[in-house]
Amino acid sequence: MSFAQNKSKSKILSYIPLLILFFISLNGNSTVNLNFFSINIHYILVYFWVLRDPKLLGYGFIFLSGIISDVIFGIPMGITALSLLVVASVAAYVRVVTVRISLVNDWISFLPALLLANLFYFISMYYSDLPIDYIYLMKNSFFTFIFYPILWSIFSLFLNFIKS
Repeated sequence: MSFAQNKSKSKILSYIPLLILFFISLNGNSTVNLNFFSINIHYILVYFWVLRDPKLLGYGFIFLSGIISDVIFGIPMGITALSLLVVASVAAYVRVVTVRISLVNDWISFLPALLLANLFYFISMYYSDLPIDYIYLMKNSFFTFIFYPILWSIFSLFLNFIKS
């Protein structure tokens, strides 16, 4: 009885990353804006969970989350979804080639994912003739990269809690 109860509790807890993903999309705040800096939690969430436990966040859910964000932000559909899928594809590649799991490996490999996602975001916004705030995009990328270890440790603790 206890084993079945723990397994069902673990199954319910495994849906929390998916719920957070859609909460971020539906809330309209994929970035945490503080006075001086902003952090893109959407990218960190997708990268970590696709890298560590890809069965929890499917690519269809990631795409749907991006489409919802585009509708809420009022930008052309597919821009955020494409950026999130680029982050997920880099994470999938890193998952295949990684031998040892460590914060440093994940953090360093997060940089190309972030740069490629922002490149696709920039190109999509540029060809859509929408205004682009370059300084905001640069600061957002920088602080997202800096705050990745903090969220990595929180997500790792939660992942260990689910697995135990």
